Amino acid sequence: MDQRPDLCLASIPHGLPLGPGWVQDVPTSEVVFPFDGSVVAHAPVGLVEHAQRALGAGAAATRTVGRLTSKVRREILLDVHEALRSRADEFVALLVAETGKVRRDCEMEVSRTLVTWSAAAEEIAHIHGETVPLDLQASGAGMHGFWTRRPIGLVVGITGFNAPLLLASHKIAPSLAAGCPVICKPAPATPLTTLWLATLVREAATAHGAPPEIIQVVTGDAEVGRHLVTDPRVAAVSFTGSDAVGHQIARDAAPRKTLLELGSNAALIVDAEADPARAAEAVVRGGYYFNGQACIAVQRVVVCEAVREAFLTELTPLVEALRVGDPRDPATDVAPLIDAAATERTLRWVAEAERLGARILHGGHATAGAVEPTVLLDVPESAQAWGEEIFAPVIGVRSVPDLDAALEMVNRSRYGLHASIFTRSLTNAFRAIDELEVGGVVVNEVPGFRSDIMPYGGVKDSGIGREGPRFAIEELTVTRMAIIRPD
Repeated sequence: MDQRPDLCLASIPHGLPLGPGWVQDVPTSEVVFPFDGSVVAHAPVGLVEHAQRALGAGAAATRTVGRLTSKVRREILLDVHEALRSRADEFVALLVAETGKVRRDCEMEVSRTLVTWSAAAEEIAHIHGETVPLDLQASGAGMHGFWTRRPIGLVVGITGFNAPLLLASHKIAPSLAAGCPVICKPAPATPLTTLWLATLVREAATAHGAPPEIIQVVTGDAEVGRHLVTDPRVAAVSFTGSDAVGHQIARDAAPRKTLLELGSNAALIVDAEADPARAAEAVVRGGYYFNGQACIAVQRVVVCEAVREAFLTELTPLVEALRVGDPRDPATDVAPLIDAAATERTLRWVAEAERLGARILHGGHATAGAVEPTVLLDVPESAQAWGEEIFAPVIGVRSVPDLDAALEMVNRSRYGLHASIFTRSLTNAFRAIDELEVGGVVVNEVPGFRSDIMPYGGVKDSGIGREGPRFAIEELTVTRMAIIRPD
């Protein structure tokens, strides 16, 4: 793999990890650093034929992987955790280069990845079943029944570009813990960390006598992805990405199981009982991390009228203090988006919101290729910057008379992943928990808070199924009932 000399990529073999080895006769394309467009590496680009090869090898390995003992699966995961931990700084540097995120966000991604692998390893000890009292019915008198959880089979995991190492880990680690071989398809813009992760997994698997086909990686375009998700040998598809693509995958994959962690436009309510300063700090912290490219980054801020002016007074200087620049500089807060197309779309949506009546309180332009941290005030609900997922460092602020109106406004969205409320009223906090139509309600923290061991997923157009090692393992196993009538 041709590479930039200041990055350590020598550990990644050429080509794609398919079958028992690496297929090296694969076309390549440039992976570029979003900040300046410089070439990070030339990465393999998979074709349909590579998808077919991976499917065949994965299907053939399903029985062998499913029979690996709990001890072996746990040791593989712990070995991967240790390999990642020992190379943490190198993975941070690679994430900065291929995603363009600021360094502290990449450090957080690696830290969360380590938790994900260790937690998945420990959950292996908790994959179990129960006895069933069959004699509750007269026909079951004298019979014994119990159920166990068995691996669902071959898994396809498709990930987004914004957190490639963490998202791949949330596909791969639970699959291996459940006893399922997995084919991972990373986003075309950010394949490198996934390829390196697969290298570490294969090394650990081989060391413990497991087949290297336990993990395969296929890069490529949407047609490659379609072949993966429609193949009848696949038992489950786990996808993280946009709602439109996820909904199409669900249609294409049927009747196979789909786990969809899709987009959102996360809302933060500033209640009349909130501390405006704390809420403003959270909006800035939660709206601009990952350069705004996170499905639970703050996008909609719904402020009760009683604290509107106090909130805006606190918010403005915090946004103005953010630094835009090179993501390698520890002082940088916001860097360029993943590519020029994302930047152009964002600026179009900001301009549309302004035409529809929003006021640009800060930002609204691109500086050195990066979208400035932007605040839109009084954004009409009809604007795309309010109703759709902008996936950029842009937040919109609207005020409402009271909490009733705030809850109704948040729920007037086709999305429902995470939302948060800032309030000093326990009653209002529990109202939000009860009434907000989302997968997770966060009180007095950013909606982007995610512990990697908790159940994570959305409702409505934001997806179906739950991630988090324990919950993903449950999704990737099936119950098998044993019914015994003794002689």
